[in-house]
Amino acid sequence: MGIQLVMGGSGFLGSHVVRQLVAHGVQVRVWTRPSSSTRAFDDLPVEHIASELDDEPTLRAAMRDVDAVHYCVVDTRAWLRDPAPLFATNVDGLRHALDAAVAAGVPRFVFCSTVGTIAIVGSGLADESMPHNWEHLGGGYIRSRLTAERLVLRYHSQYGLPAVVLCVATTYGPHDYGPSPHGGQIAAAARGKLPVYLKGQLLEVVSVEDAARAFPLAAERGRPGERYIISERWLPAKDLLDAAAAEVGRTPPRWGVPLALMKVIGVAGDLAGRMLRRDVVLNSTSVRLAHIMSPLDHGKAVRELGWEPGPTLDAVRDAARFFTAPSGYGE
Repeated sequence: MGIQLVMGGSGFLGSHVVRQLVAHGVQVRVWTRPSSSTRAFDDLPVEHIASELDDEPTLRAAMRDVDAVHYCVVDTRAWLRDPAPLFATNVDGLRHALDAAVAAGVPRFVFCSTVGTIAIVGSGLADESMPHNWEHLGGGYIRSRLTAERLVLRYHSQYGLPAVVLCVATTYGPHDYGPSPHGGQIAAAARGKLPVYLKGQLLEVVSVEDAARAFPLAAERGRPGERYIISERWLPAKDLLDAAAAEVGRTPPRWGVPLALMKVIGVAGDLAGRMLRRDVVLNSTSVRLAHIMSPLDHGKAVRELGWEPGPTLDAVRDAARFFTAPSGYGE
């Protein structure tokens, strides 16, 4: 079994892809930026390469003699007023990696995209075949992710790069050292420090370990040029928070904030950002992204990849124990 490269292996999902590969006896090479923490994979027997995305000689060297590249590098800061940093990482940095992959002739390039590139539907389930229809509502983050996904597919069609796109839902589970924004909510609920929740919020969710399992499956079975939804189900956010709190004996959040009030808070965040000339996490774009998605059909991943996700709520319970363990996050 040859070498597989994980780019972005210090991140929440990327580090779990590393763990999945190592557990299956794969020789793993991990690429991170020099400034990235290696805490998420320090305990694993991997080769580590640290460089910037525009360091093309190092990128080409990292991709030499690999069986697959798993690309998990992403800037998720949807609240940024200036989208330039999002495009710098999500598009321009990706282009360097794609050029290196074409030059190296990598046998498979598995790209981590987002369910934010899937269409919104009025009823039923959305799937990969439907054209995106809400780019004007998603702000710089969604525009950058759409541009990135289209870039990957263009490299497949124009240069023959055997690329497979995974559209991954919101991930939950242990070893979320950041933590991610959604992991931070689970951590707060598990510690009894989250009194409120967004009333009526529904989102597509998946265990981070199940999402990570999709990457080697995509490298082995995915059809180049195809997209696959990697999501387990459509769940109320309140169910996730309640499960986290209950798992460790904490009081779940009690007060639901209506969406109408959240929209007002988002507009206030926009005004504050302009007045203070700084980024505000709760703005109209981030509030909109918290409730805009449709329920999704992940049947294509099941049929073609053999991917079978387990209950995401079990992963949330694992995350709650991780966040509250003496040796867990923050300890």
